[in-house]
Order: sequence, then structure tokens, then C-alpha cells
Amino acid sequence: MSIRSNTASPSPTLRRFLFRLSAGFGALAVTAALGVTTASATSAAPSGGTAAHLLVSRSASATPAASSNLINHGGPVENAPKVYVVYWGWQSDPSGEQAYLNNFLSSVGGTQWLSTVNQYGGGSQSGLLAGTWSDSASVPSHPSDSAIQSEAAKAAGHFGAGTSANVEIVVATPTGHSTRGFGTQWCAYHGAVSSSPNITYTDLPYMTDAGSSCGANSVRSALDGVSIVEGHELAETITDPLLNAWYDSSGAEIGDKCAWINLSTISTSKGTFAVQPLWSNSAGGCVQ
Repeated sequence: MSIRSNTASPSPTLRRFLFRLSAGFGALAVTAALGVTTASATSAAPSGGTAAHLLVSRSASATPAASSNLINHGGPVENAPKVYVVYWGWQSDPSGEQAYLNNFLSSVGGTQWLSTVNQYGGGSQSGLLAGTWSDSASVPSHPSDSAIQSEAAKAAGHFGAGTSANVEIVVATPTGHSTRGFGTQWCAYHGAVSSSPNITYTDLPYMTDAGSSCGANSVRSALDGVSIVEGHELAETITDPLLNAWYDSSGAEIGDKCAWINLSTISTSKGTFAVQPLWSNSAGGCVQ
């Protein structure tokens, strides 16, 4: 989701600061840290950041966004997305999230579920996962958004990914190390890297640390939240990578409008994964 203000006039990037933890996407929330006020400041932004869009947790969920269609605001769309994951400072993986995430991202391309992004000019081809890296550098207990962005920029250099808007860097932080607000206010968020604003990043904490607030056991297993949340972020990043492309009049993106409702599974060549529906302008509603 994005944070958009009704009372101030920040840039489109700033207005879309958080991928919030609930489905309350009709009410905008921009924190005082951004110097913007709204009628419903219900979530806190990651500290030290300037450009991100939050998905709120199930525990903070409210009513999904209204049924208005997404609007093209003219920004770029990822027509040939490439996803790179950096596992920053992982020393353990008690829930087995790394293998699950790699399997999901390496096989979700080409599925009917992701093909919903095609109507907005987005690409959903197979082979989305372009690389993974285990960066052994230490990670703070509560990395700020600026630290997440710095790690994303470091990973982009490591991968030699370039600076195309098609580049997505997922910064996966280990168990016990997450940006403040994770699990109580948000589950993950995406935005543009400030030092290289044509590439995107996702702050993806260790999802099972948040339990049911971020989707654990919501469909079939404790790992459900990993694919539900990353799938949400993936679709939103493809259709709104720099936070100035496809979103509706309330600021809700393709995933926000269907967050935490009608959860189900998709089957791929790498297994079965829990996902949420995505908004289809063609259908005028949420589709799997």
C-alpha cells in the first residue's frame, strides 16, 4: 500500500511510504516523521527513509479499498522484471523461509495468478528470480529504512544488476532483526532506492517472526505469510515500481485493494504457495 496525504502535497514517492500490515488501504497514513498529516495516521513509517509503500498486518486490518479501478499516473512499469534477493546477515533459518522464498520467486513467473499485471503493461514471464546472495555482513537488531536501502544498493552492485526500473532488490533480513513496526504495524514495504532511484527495493523481514499478524497459518502452513506478503510486494513493484504508475484515487495499489481477503493457493513447478488475489481493472474486482 501507499501513504497518500489529503492535506499536504508531498511528491508521489513520499506519499507512498509504507506497505502496511492491514487491509485498511482506503484510509491514508503518513507519519509525523514525514512532516505530513492525515485524518487517519494509524501506522508508523520505518525510520530514516524517504520513499516506501507499506502493507499493513492482518491484526491492523480494516476495510479494503473501494472498488474503483487503478489509474495510470504515467510512471514506468516493469515490463521485464528481474528480482534479486539478498539474505543479509542470516545465521539461522528456523522456519525454512529461504528455500520457500526462493522456490516461490523462481516459479511464480508464468502463472495465471501473476498474469493479472499484464493488463497494466507489467511483465510476468518465467525466470523472474535473477539471483540470490548471502551477505555475511552484520545486520542491526532494528535496521532503519536507510540501512535497508544501503543494503539494496550494495546488492545491486554485487549482482551487477544495472539501474533499470525492471530491477527489484529484495532485502531479506534474518530472524530477530527487523525494521521497527514489523508485525504490529506492517509486514513489508517497497519503494525506490534513494541513491539509485530507477531501481526498487523491498524490505522483507523474517515473516514467521510476526506469526499470524503477517499471514502464518492463514491458509496451509506457518510459511504462508512469506509468499502472501512477497507476492503482494512483487505485483505492486511490477505495476508501480517508482511509486508513480498504477494506483487508484485513494492511493491503493494492485495488492492493497485485495489484501488479506480470499486467501488461497497456487501450484507451480516448485510447490504450492499461499497468495492473495490481485486487483483487475478488466474484471472490476479481485482475481486469483
